[in-house]
Amino acid sequence: MAEGPDIARIASLIGDPARSNMLLALIGGKALTATELAGAAGVTLQTASSHLSKLEDGGLLAQRKQGRHRYFALADDQVGVMIESLMSFSATRGHLRHRTGPKEPELRKARICYDHLAGDFGVRMLDSLIARGAIRAEDEALTLTAEGETLLAGQGLDIASLRAKRRPLCRGCLDWSERRTHLAGSLGAALLSHFLDRGHARRVEESRIIRFSPEGERRFLAMFPAAD
Repeated sequence: MAEGPDIARIASLIGDPARSNMLLALIGGKALTATELAGAAGVTLQTASSHLSKLEDGGLLAQRKQGRHRYFALADDQVGVMIESLMSFSATRGHLRHRTGPKEPELRKARICYDHLAGDFGVRMLDSLIARGAIRAEDEALTLTAEGETLLAGQGLDIASLRAKRRPLCRGCLDWSERRTHLAGSLGAALLSHFLDRGHARRVEESRIIRFSPEGERRFLAMFPAAD
């Protein structure tokens, strides 16, 4: 038997259709109840409870308790990265689940990926920061420069507090629809919160769509001009 990490166990946990649907329902960063996840997976509550127990034992989910209620969320940022990476990989191999309707263009334009901005707007944001010298990209590594710290501090972001967090400040995340990198890490999360907290964007109910107001979109495009 080969020594090292047991990728087969993780693959088997994700590979079950019901469990994969549960993980996809949680990729937007919200904590959901077992009943809500049963609906997302298309299974009974009893079956969902069994799946949730396996995902929790495998380190993919964590429980949050509020009073008598129990909620489930992705265990940490690494799980979100893995799921989004698998989504991107599946898209490059042509394994897509097509849903017709108005949501698809909006999902591709701007959506939440765990806790940061993805889609066309997410990719544009990172491209713009790199082009302006605010972020330095070396292979897959992203680093906030001194110029970038000054630029973003001027927008009201507390970079020092973001650096103090245990998670990486900047991290690249492969975007499944654009098939290019968008910005994750504590900085990516803070930038999305910057627009949500000011009412310039909102998350569409029961969806991963991030919808900008006309003024919010104007501010976003001005803050992140297109890279040449």
